Amino acid sequence: MIKNENLDREAKVLAQHISVCMSVFKARRVIDQIRGRSYEETLMILELMPYRASYPILKLVYSAAANASHNMGLNEADLFISKAEVNGGAIVKKLRNRARGRTYLIKKTTCHIKIVLKKKIEILDSSKEREF
Repeated sequence: MIKNENLDREAKVLAQHISVCMSVFKARRVIDQIRGRSYEETLMILELMPYRASYPILKLVYSAAANASHNMGLNEADLFISKAEVNGGAIVKKLRNRARGRTYLIKKTTCHIKIVLKKKIEILDSSKEREF
């Protein structure tokens, strides 16, 4: 009898209101590079990227992998990023004093990042088994 070994389970992590100089467009530039890649390859890519947004995303990928290994007992080497999305968050508005008693509105944009890790499923191709 074959046991179901967490084939359909996934580890999710959601970070809301990230405002470390990261707008939605800056975060999407990094997220688009890692979507669909393996966990180990993602770590290498994020560590070598020159963008400031890559560090908070790297911490989220670490957190999702820790959730998968601790809560579900999955091996980190078998994980890949199945979903990675960035959505806009709240906009923090501040006033800055300017010349002649006027003010200037500063808008600090935030974003919500969601990363989902799944286990790789290795499917054996029947045509490859027949070759000798």
